[in-house]
Amino acid sequence: MESTSPGYAITIRVDGPPSAQPVAEITAAITAAGASITALDVVESQIDRVVVDVSCDAHDSDHAQRITAAIAQNPLLTVRKVSDRTFLLHLGGKIEVTSKVPLKTRDDLSRAYTPGVARISQAIAADKEDARRLTIKRNTVAVVTDGSAVLGLGNIGPEAALPVMEGKAALFKRFADVDAWPVCLDTQDVDEIVRTVQIIAPVYGGINLEDISAPRCFEVERRLRELLDIPVFHDDQHGTAIVVLAALQNALKLVKKNIADVKIIMSGAGAAGTAVARLLVASGARNIIGFDKDGVVREAKSDDDIMRKWFVDNCNPGDFNGSISDAMNGADVFIGVSAPNVLKEADVASMAAGSIVFALANPDPEIDPSIARKYAAVVATGRSDHPNQINNVLAFPGIFRGLLDGHIHKITDQMLVAAANAISDCVSSEQLNANFIIPSVFDPRVVTNVAAAVRAAAPKN
Repeated sequence: MESTSPGYAITIRVDGPPSAQPVAEITAAITAAGASITALDVVESQIDRVVVDVSCDAHDSDHAQRITAAIAQNPLLTVRKVSDRTFLLHLGGKIEVTSKVPLKTRDDLSRAYTPGVARISQAIAADKEDARRLTIKRNTVAVVTDGSAVLGLGNIGPEAALPVMEGKAALFKRFADVDAWPVCLDTQDVDEIVRTVQIIAPVYGGINLEDISAPRCFEVERRLRELLDIPVFHDDQHGTAIVVLAALQNALKLVKKNIADVKIIMSGAGAAGTAVARLLVASGARNIIGFDKDGVVREAKSDDDIMRKWFVDNCNPGDFNGSISDAMNGADVFIGVSAPNVLKEADVASMAAGSIVFALANPDPEIDPSIARKYAAVVATGRSDHPNQINNVLAFPGIFRGLLDGHIHKITDQMLVAAANAISDCVSSEQLNANFIIPSVFDPRVVTNVAAAVRAAAPKN
């Protein structure tokens, strides 16, 4: 049965006569419709009527409408109002700016603003490094997108990307106490993106690129890293790669296999897929066969981007040239960062004993996880309603906490591998099992350990 999700939570206000037993009728209707009741409150009770607020999780928006219709079919019940709890949460946005200093008196104003602030500006003009010490720069990250590859929604534009970037900023604050701000650009021109980020960079201690489509994202990141003296991190690439590597390390421990010896099949050779492959190779993987929408990745074209050429040069060592079903035969690991329903049940059944399946397409994975678990020893997804969620929030808060605290200017593959090791080490040998290969995003050790690992792995000046 399809899982319900808090992302599609609704609250329904219903009234009916006490003689109709409205609580029992509402509960029965919702349960029969396949929803999960999360709260039920009698908000008003009178002789002739009872008013009930019931909250439940649905599968999707259509399911929420069917739940409401099921209640409304009862002639003794009246649906007064339906509230989408996710939309309610987003009213007015999810983040705000607050002052860290009191502004209650004239003295406060004189120090925080004129005339006192002029002395701070003069100090920074004399030494730009003082901007890190005396302004928000030391703890502030720009979350930059052009809205071209937002979640699984595609090219929906900067305005529609804003709720996602707000959420990212909220996660930065919640997990690493980093002040992040959405920067949604109304352009998809590489030159304009690079120049815009370059000229706003003085405010920030780091740049987090987000939801920019491949292959443009590779060039944007490369050029900004060359231009700026602050770290530039593309989370869709490197955040995903870090958490995949961390989870795979623990999954391989569980099935007693070595990364250098396993056959890895990948679906998806875009930004995330290429970054995952790069980090796996940096960690010792030697046999990766990649697929995209056109089939096996084995030949570079003249107009290919440099990351695509890297994939061709460093993967598919036996020059395999067949279908993904053929490649899955005898494979040890499948990693999908692509699209729904890429695999068939027979594909997973044909894998080697002790197989590992990471079906990470969101919200619908490359294969139904319940089917994959019939054959694979370990299964992970990108969803929160299944065990072993591969979630970038395990990586990016700690990465930036380490970068900012260490005053680190550039990011290396060694730092990314160190971050992955820190995440995997948060799962002890006693905790490790098929349903727990990656720590919880709420484990307080994750950010601390990742930040420390990033600082330790940074090149020494």
